[in-house]
Amino acid sequence: MSSITPLVQSVDWLALAPPTLTAAVALVVLVADLFLPAARKPLLGWIATAGFAASALLLLPLLGGGRRTFCLPAHPDVCSYVADPFTLVIQFLVLGGALLTALLSIDTIKDQGLPTGEYWFLLLSSAAGAALLPASRDLATLVIALEVASLPAFALVGLRRGDRLSSEAALKFFLSSVAATAVMLLGVSFLYAATGSLHLSRVAHALTALPDPRLATLASAGVALTLVGFAFKTAAAPFHFWVPDTYVGAPLPIAGYLSVVGKAVGFSGLILVTVQGFPSYADVWGPALAVLAALTMTVGNVAAVRQNPRRAHSAVRLLAWSSVGQAGYLLVPIAAAGYTRDPAQAIGSTVAYALMYAAVNLGAFAVAALVARTSPANRITDYRGLYARRPLAALALGFFLLCLAGLPPGIIGLFAKVTVFSVAVDAGLAWLAVVMAVNVVIALYYYLKWTTVLFRGAGAAEAAPGTAPAEQQPPRAGIPAPLATAIALATVLGIALSGAPQLVLRFASGALL
Repeated sequence: MSSITPLVQSVDWLALAPPTLTAAVALVVLVADLFLPAARKPLLGWIATAGFAASALLLLPLLGGGRRTFCLPAHPDVCSYVADPFTLVIQFLVLGGALLTALLSIDTIKDQGLPTGEYWFLLLSSAAGAALLPASRDLATLVIALEVASLPAFALVGLRRGDRLSSEAALKFFLSSVAATAVMLLGVSFLYAATGSLHLSRVAHALTALPDPRLATLASAGVALTLVGFAFKTAAAPFHFWVPDTYVGAPLPIAGYLSVVGKAVGFSGLILVTVQGFPSYADVWGPALAVLAALTMTVGNVAAVRQNPRRAHSAVRLLAWSSVGQAGYLLVPIAAAGYTRDPAQAIGSTVAYALMYAAVNLGAFAVAALVARTSPANRITDYRGLYARRPLAALALGFFLLCLAGLPPGIIGLFAKVTVFSVAVDAGLAWLAVVMAVNVVIALYYYLKWTTVLFRGAGAAEAAPGTAPAEQQPPRAGIPAPLATAIALATVLGIALSGAPQLVLRFASGALL
């Protein structure tokens, strides 16, 4: 009797533990919300925060080596889920960013009257999808993880019921993301038709020797459409138009979450499909991503310079445009990976930059959330004299802005930019390195301008011409403990990494693919 290949696979639950625990806590929060009285709803926030911390700790047992599961029975090296060093580094970024977001959210939910149970369930669900994505090694799992991370984010952006800005932001975010997903799915279907597989390793092998020229044309279209879909997800220009309005309309913690975790999702997916799925098309996606990087950083920085500091929500808009500019820097090493025989070093630079950016950008959003408690309009002029009112918060924000600018004492920001610049030069992309250098100088203007505002004499903030004065709230004594903890954690992490920036690159080097 002939042997039958077993279809039932063993599951490595330890490898799956971080995203699985996050999803399980989401279900716990959803059920607990039905039974907890209104006075005890804040308990859900602490459950979610503990869930993020526990999920991050579950990464420790996985550090010993690459684990994999959901593999093809006849080909144990072809798997859908791989917990390799790259996966663990990105999962650490995602879960750490979600933990800081949770700390920012605890008081924001109470202050803005957001529905507690729905908020925490959606945030946990999105983080579970974001943690799943870097481990995905087939196109189907990759797309599903991307949508699990994105769909709850739409609802989180529009969760402020009755707020016009929130509703418009959610609609714009939803429509742009759905368009990106549709384009990406079309590309994936073309690739499947051309190669007969969805696993990245098999797709990469099949693309090297397509027997029919018509299949080669179909595969080329699939590669192009898949890259366009990820360009939307990473907010690369010209697919960035949803970013400013979405960040302004979303609750501030969610804007910070999208700027860090949302980018980690998009960039990790882009790295996987290019370096692991389409290496034979490096001569196509390398130049394309280099052009996208130059365009993205230029559009983001120029738009940030043009922000009116007296306009309502100008602080959040500046951070939004800054995040677009930073996305351009993050694209540089991925583009460089298409020009080198060893893409692992270039990818390590992207991961290192992403780790630095995550810590300091979430810290900047944390201080913005603090200022928004007394100045809901959150204009840059509202930060005038912040050092006189809250010296520690002003020093923290100044440090975060200098890190983003790449100036001392924000050594980690300078180190990250130099690393990315070196990768571009080593790959022969001198023109891109020049564009990056020009953009770094442009960015210095608006980062330093905001930093100087913090230490000027306190004065009444003026509304922009033609706009109504923002509603002012009486000052509130003290800083809520969760918000203070988030600012402190981001500051300590930024200072520690500035003291030993080489640790970031060494840690990110574990992300070699």
